[in-house]
Amino acid sequence: MTNEDTAKTELQTDGGTSVREEASFVEYGIEDKPPIGTSIFLGIQHYLTMIGATVAIPLILAGAMGMPAAETAKLVGTFFVVSGIATLLQTTAGNRYPIVQGGTFALLAPALAIIGALGAQEVGWQVTILELQGAIIASTLVQVFLGYSGLVGKVKKYLSPVVIAPVIVLIGLSLIGVQDVTRPDQNWWLLGFTLLLIVLFSQYLDQYSRYAKLFPVLLGVAIAWITAAVLSVTGIYTSDTLGYVDLGAIGDASLIQVITPLQWGMPEFTLAFIIGMFAGVLASMIESIGDYFAVARIAGVAAPSEKRINHGIGMEGVGGVIAGIMGTGNGTTSYGENIGAIGITGVASRYVVQIGAIVMLIVGFIGPFGALITTIPTPIVGALYISMFGQIAAVGLSNLKYVDLDQSRNVFIIGLSLFLGLAVPEYMANVGSAADFQAITSGAAVIGPVLGQKIVSDTIFVIGSTTMAVGGLVAFILDNTVSGTREGRGLTDWEELSEDETEFVTLFESMRGSDGASPEKAD
Repeated sequence: MTNEDTAKTELQTDGGTSVREEASFVEYGIEDKPPIGTSIFLGIQHYLTMIGATVAIPLILAGAMGMPAAETAKLVGTFFVVSGIATLLQTTAGNRYPIVQGGTFALLAPALAIIGALGAQEVGWQVTILELQGAIIASTLVQVFLGYSGLVGKVKKYLSPVVIAPVIVLIGLSLIGVQDVTRPDQNWWLLGFTLLLIVLFSQYLDQYSRYAKLFPVLLGVAIAWITAAVLSVTGIYTSDTLGYVDLGAIGDASLIQVITPLQWGMPEFTLAFIIGMFAGVLASMIESIGDYFAVARIAGVAAPSEKRINHGIGMEGVGGVIAGIMGTGNGTTSYGENIGAIGITGVASRYVVQIGAIVMLIVGFIGPFGALITTIPTPIVGALYISMFGQIAAVGLSNLKYVDLDQSRNVFIIGLSLFLGLAVPEYMANVGSAADFQAITSGAAVIGPVLGQKIVSDTIFVIGSTTMAVGGLVAFILDNTVSGTREGRGLTDWEELSEDETEFVTLFESMRGSDGASPEKAD
C-alpha cells in the first residue's frame, strides 16, 4: 500500500451517493470489474489469505473425531465448496461487500466440547459429525431469524467508534498466539523470507510494477512455496523440518472427490449441543459486524447501514445452515484475512471475490488442488497472518480519528476493552476447555449454583474465548452507560459517514427496479 493522502470523494453505494474519505490506494472499487484473467488470479489471492483457517479447522475436527485420511481430505474439500457457495450468496444477495465467507474458529470451541462430551473416539466419527451438523443447522437458523427480522441491525445506533475501533483491533490481534506464528520450533527463515517478499512487492516494488501492486500476496506465497519445495526435493528440508513440502501428497490425491449434501447421513439434534453451539454463533456475529465496518472503512465506502448489517448476518446464517447440511462440522463467517488483503493490494472489487469463490467452489471437487493447498507450510501461513492481521489492527485504530481522545472516558473504555479482550481469552485458554471451566465455576461459593449449569458455563466459556466478543461487549456496555457526549464519542461524524438506509439495495431490489419495473441492468 502506498503512503498517499486520502481525498474527499462522492461515492456510489448501491443506489445512493455519500461523501467520505476514500483511501486513494484503492485500485479497484467495490463495483469495478477487472478483466476476467486478472480477476481469477486476484480472486485466488483473496482466498490464499484464509487458507490457514480453511485447512486448519477441518484438520482439527477430523483429528478430534478420529476421522480416516480419505474422509479427512473430503472434509477439507467440503470446506472449500461451502466457502465458495456462502461467499457467492453473501456478495450477491447478502451484505454485498467484497468479503470472503468460510469456516470459523468461533464454532470450533463448542464443536470440540461436543466431541468431548460424546466421546468421539468411542462412539465413532460418523455419530459425532451428525451431532455437529444438527447443532450447527439449528443454531444458525436462529441467526437467520435474528438477521432478517431486523433485530441485529437495531444495535447499530449504539455502536460508536469507541466500540467499533477496539473490536476491529482485536480482530487483527486475535491470531497473534496461533501456532502458525509463535510455535517454539518455528522456521523463522522461511517465515521471514515470505514476509519479506510480501513487504517487498506491496510496499517497495508496487510503484514500479502493476503486478507487484496487484499480486503481492500471490507472488510472495508462490516464490516462498517453490523455494521450500526445492529445498525439500534436494533433501535440505526433511520431513521433520517445519517448512517441508510433501509433493507426494499431491500425486496420491484422487482426481475427483464427490461432495454432496448430507454426505455423512441425516443430522441429529440435541438441545444441549444446539445451545452450546449458539454461543459460538453469537461470538461470530459480533466479530462479523466488526468485519463489516472494517471492510467498508478499508474499501473507502460509507459505513454499513442497519439494513446492510441485517442482510449480512442473515446470510451468514444461511451459509451456516448450508455448511450444516453439507457436513463441515462448522459454520461460516466473514473473514478478516480477506479484509487485510484489500488493505495491502487495494483490490476491493466484489466481482473479484465472486470469481475467487467460483474457483474455490470448483476446486473443492478436485483432489490434487486441495492436496496442493495443504502442502503450504506453516511458516508461510504464519507470514500471511502477520501481514494481513497487522493491517486490520491498523484499520481499527484509524477509526479513532472521529473520537475525542482528550476525554478520559473514551481513553478508559478503549484501553479496558482492549486489555480484557486479550486477557479473558488468555485465561480461558489456560483453563483448557469448557468442561474444565464448568468444574471451576461449579465450585464457586455464591455464583456456583448459577454458573455451574452446563449450558450457561459453556456459553460463557465460548464467548469468553473470543477476543473480539469480550472486547466488543465491554466497550458496548461502558460506552452506552458511562456519561459522554455524542460529539466526543464520535457518533456525530460517524453518522455523517454512514450510508443511508435507502442506499443499500438488495439483489432482489436491484433486479426488480425502484419503480417495480425490470431494471435496465442487473448487478
